[in-house]
Amino acid sequence: MFSFILKKMGYGVLVLVGVVIVVFFLFQGFGDPARLVLGQTGDSATLANVRKELALDQPKWKQFLLYVNDVSPIGVATKEDIKEKGLKGIFVGGDLKVGIKVPYLRRSYQNRRPVMDILMEALPGTMILAFSAMIFATLIGILLGVLSAVKQNTWMDSSAVFASVLGISAPSFFMGIVIAYVFGFLLHQYTGLFMTGSLFDYDVVTGRHLALRNLWLPALTLGIRPLAIITQLTRSAMLDVLGKDYIRTAYAKGLTKKRVVFKHALPNALNPVATAITGWFAELLAGSFFVEYIFGWKGIGKTTVDALENLDFPVVMGSVLITATFFVVVNILADILYTVLDPRVKLHG
Repeated sequence: MFSFILKKMGYGVLVLVGVVIVVFFLFQGFGDPARLVLGQTGDSATLANVRKELALDQPKWKQFLLYVNDVSPIGVATKEDIKEKGLKGIFVGGDLKVGIKVPYLRRSYQNRRPVMDILMEALPGTMILAFSAMIFATLIGILLGVLSAVKQNTWMDSSAVFASVLGISAPSFFMGIVIAYVFGFLLHQYTGLFMTGSLFDYDVVTGRHLALRNLWLPALTLGIRPLAIITQLTRSAMLDVLGKDYIRTAYAKGLTKKRVVFKHALPNALNPVATAITGWFAELLAGSFFVEYIFGWKGIGKTTVDALENLDFPVVMGSVLITATFFVVVNILADILYTVLDPRVKLHG
């Protein structure tokens, strides 16, 4: 198990290295970062100072090494770097220190705030949205899959299969626009829901207050595709399990259909479903970008799109790195979970 985890972590590190390379060379080629920081009013002397501060006066290869040193959890820094950048971690050494640190994602071009602070403020919104969408997709998807398998070749089965195929085929950004328009605009007087809104609303009288109703529509939109996948996986796994000898034995012993289905068949059919759930959670974190933007939901997705519109590339680069890290970690956990749920599966790299 330990060697398996180490091998998976090694693959994950290689993926993140590739992401860092692509992100750096993709965004460093657009615009003039010094001009983006100062706007169009900066004079030549100020621009030169900003370029020196951002190491833009250095060769590209050196800029890349400095960026890798910043975003890496292990790096070197001077006392001035630690103080100026506000680095957090454990450092040892003299003038040039080596340490284990929180990755430094640099500062926003727009407001000069640390990118990590900006993204950590937005992260809870994305996590709540992804968890809500996954809970909705899991509960409804498993129930529909079980119902479809038990009622095989009936109108219930056909309807569930048709709906799941439709859910897989429909892009999230298209469904988001349709759902926002129908439930947040046309049927607003009946649903009480809005086309846009975040986890917290602000009122001049009451101030900041929780607004969970704003979560319904984006969570529904984000959960449609995983719901469809989970429905089909549960149906397929249940049909396979229901044909096993021990299920027929359970019926022969006089057990009720409800007991056989939910106590004996369903637990043995959940292995592929559990893997899909963990894998799709990582997909939801990455796929929430446009859903958050459509519904005005304050999360990493909306923050990234807003930053991209404003050419605030450090925020965009930091967002991509954090999302990629979550994706790698969740997929490693999914592989481990699958081996725990099904001991018959051998650990391979």
